[in-house]
Amino acid sequence: MAKGRYHHGDLHSALLDAAEALVRERGTDGWSLREASAQVGVSPSAAYHHFASRDALVRALSERTLAWLGEHLRQECEQAPDQRNDPQQRLIALGRGYVSWALEDPAVARLVLRGGATGPHASISTHPHDVLTAELDRLAEAGALPASARPGAEFVLWAAIHGLAVLLADGLVHIEGSRAVDLQTERVVRSALNGLARETSPAAGWPAAHSAHTERLARTGIE
Repeated sequence: MAKGRYHHGDLHSALLDAAEALVRERGTDGWSLREASAQVGVSPSAAYHHFASRDALVRALSERTLAWLGEHLRQECEQAPDQRNDPQQRLIALGRGYVSWALEDPAVARLVLRGGATGPHASISTHPHDVLTAELDRLAEAGALPASARPGAEFVLWAAIHGLAVLLADGLVHIEGSRAVDLQTERVVRSALNGLARETSPAAGWPAAHSAHTERLARTGIE
């Protein structure tokens, strides 16, 4: 962002935009709050009125990005083709949206998809986890996922989708072309869902998985 190009009263958003640009240019740790201030064209003291530290700015950027990603994935699900005839299509669209975003914006994805990226009391509208949970609930209600397989299924599917995204982004797996990546994502999502549908639970049940987001939900009584 060019210096001084922000509207009065919107310095908060301008600093977030500058931080996002610096993450893409230098990674998560290669810049300071002073540099973000310079990108916008204000003094560091002005920035401190909005963010107490660089870490606070990074957390706010992570929270903004997660909210954007959640809405993006929700829209991908809504626009999934042939979803009436194939109830897995919505989750395939979610997987493709996640993987393509991680590959198109890898530096920001690495910033956001790491432990401690958000604060303990973060309130994120349309969190990606909530979108995934809602889609799995929809699949179970449609009879396309057994009720016995539903608990914890979001962590199984997230592990599969995120694993593919990281392998591709880090160059550990190579797939040429966006169409081929989409097809591989579909295979991963269908394999995970079909495996869940056929699984036999152990007598003691599966381990209960948690994330920072689900722990926040539990604390606030939303779950």
